[in-house]
Amino acid sequence: MNLPVLRGHNDALVLDLLRGAGPAGLGRGDLANRTGLTPQAVSKIAARLREDGLVADAGREASTGGKPRTLLRLVPEARYAVGVHLDRDELTAVRVDLAGRVVADGRGPLDFGAGPEAVVEEAVRAVARVGGDRPLLGVGVAAPGPLDGRTGVLGRVTGFPEWEGFPLREVLEGRLGVPVRVDKDTNAGVAAGAGFGVAAFGEAVAYVHVGTGLGAGLRLAGAGEVYRGRRSAAGEFGHQVLRLDGPACRCGGRGCAEVLCLDAVAGGRLEEAARIVGEAAANLVALLDVDRVLLGGRVVAAAPGVFLEGVRGVVGARSFVGGAVRVELAEVGVAEGAAELALGPLFGRGG
Repeated sequence: MNLPVLRGHNDALVLDLLRGAGPAGLGRGDLANRTGLTPQAVSKIAARLREDGLVADAGREASTGGKPRTLLRLVPEARYAVGVHLDRDELTAVRVDLAGRVVADGRGPLDFGAGPEAVVEEAVRAVARVGGDRPLLGVGVAAPGPLDGRTGVLGRVTGFPEWEGFPLREVLEGRLGVPVRVDKDTNAGVAAGAGFGVAAFGEAVAYVHVGTGLGAGLRLAGAGEVYRGRRSAAGEFGHQVLRLDGPACRCGGRGCAEVLCLDAVAGGRLEEAARIVGEAAANLVALLDVDRVLLGGRVVAAAPGVFLEGVRGVVGARSFVGGAVRVELAEVGVAEGAAELALGPLFGRGG
């Protein structure tokens, strides 16, 4: 690893720890112990970050007999990121600070079927509205999959063939003039919802999104990043077949979890929809030994109790191992997750 890369890696380690510490901050000794760096290296890093306006003093440590040492804290308002969720019929945009707090937001209708050019125009306007004149680290965009998260090129989105092969990341970077990260909406959901830190990395988490479609994002145990698969195709949760002779799905298959769930939602049979999501989630839990299932999306938000009860009931009844699988509501939305993807590089995370 060359010196500039090493310096960036070490700076990110320190920033990530300060982010987790919140306003109380951490002392240089704590930072050295947790990163494995020398106190001298931490002091140099702190000086660089202070010069960039990213860290500041947070008071002094309690005295233990010697001279109390200065604590350092992250400066959340030093930089911002924007997250954009391109749903099939709605656009949501948020601006977040370095602590991940939403400081501006906006929402409006979107016709994803109008084609890439029209949607790009809407996205650019949304970033301008919520971003204002603040210093942006970058923009994260969450869109329907499949898509290649490395290149930001969309695949054959079910029901929207005109998007196949469109280089969304490249086009938006050219229009916005800042780094852009593009990922599936469900991957953005799990990126923020699964949490960060050593304890969080020890569990396998699935984020299940019920909205205009049905999908999932995955983070496997021991991994700090979203699991996307070699072809960025992981998480096509909604197209697992639950009924061999079921109704036709827009993907071309029959009896997929998505078509069964959305048909139930459209018919007002929310308890049935929740059980279908539970069956699909139970398959995922059994296959990947998932520890925690997070539920999100507008359909869940409209009836959270119904979905919590329904999914918990099915997952609990089908558990093959000891210890309960936690089924919870996601605390943040997909747009916030997209912003988290944009913040990730500053804190040494790929997403």
